[in-house]
Amino acid sequence: MSGSICVFGEVLFDHFPDGSRVLGGAPFNVAWNLQALGEPVSFISRVGDDPEGAEVRKAMQAWGMDTSGLQIDREHPTGQVRVTLQDGEPCYDIVAPSAYDRIQQAAQSPPCGLLYHGTLALRDPVSRAALDSLLQNRRPRIVFVDVNLRSPWWSRDEVLQRVTRADWVKLNEHELELISGEDPATAGAASAFLEQHGLQGLIITRGGAGAELVTAEGEQGAIAPSTSTDVVDTVGAGDAFASVILLGLARGWPRQEILERAQAFASAIVGQRGATVSDPDYYRAFLDSWH
Repeated sequence: MSGSICVFGEVLFDHFPDGSRVLGGAPFNVAWNLQALGEPVSFISRVGDDPEGAEVRKAMQAWGMDTSGLQIDREHPTGQVRVTLQDGEPCYDIVAPSAYDRIQQAAQSPPCGLLYHGTLALRDPVSRAALDSLLQNRRPRIVFVDVNLRSPWWSRDEVLQRVTRADWVKLNEHELELISGEDPATAGAASAFLEQHGLQGLIITRGGAGAELVTAEGEQGAIAPSTSTDVVDTVGAGDAFASVILLGLARGWPRQEILERAQAFASAIVGQRGATVSDPDYYRAFLDSWH
């Protein structure tokens, strides 16, 4: 595929009650994984002119990531999610406005053979306009939308507009039900959604039951995790899965092979603490097995 993979969206820190912080955000996690898997990424986001913004840039540079698409905002802080406990259950305050809500239209955008974006960073019209400009000016061959519904920061109409403009969509079965109004367990629900929105491909993740893939060419595939999968932390499993799907699309892998490799990588990530890994050798083991 000509052109690089562009990843557009949020980068943020999760702040926990014990004072610890974790760097993440679904698009950032995807970009991090792709970089480690040998696929150059243009990560387009915005951070504050603050210590956490500097920390993001430093982490990207240390990992070998291109920081030219990382904008600096002198009015809004680097993104945060404040995690609290209520009756023993975690609650999430996705702070707004944050720097990633104000991603600006770039005078010169990177070439994008494949463009990935989620839905959280589109909660503000400024970032929505930046994405629209990127779509119009760069006309990527594949637009991949990773649906991440985070209340109250989404609307059904906006999400459906983004889905209809996409080529590939990934979402979980609960999200499919929320935006389609249909029971995701119904036979043919995935194919009907794909056809309705003119997609090339649709991936539905089903948690511990695995994932399903359908394409406009009539291909269908399914994969389930091994019963021996050791689950330590499920945060980032979907991002890990999406990373390998993107890698497979960029490199032209067969569809079932894409599913199998994505599931294997996601199953390994849930055995780790955190959404990403900072050891290059961890990723190299997957590349060696795939080659």
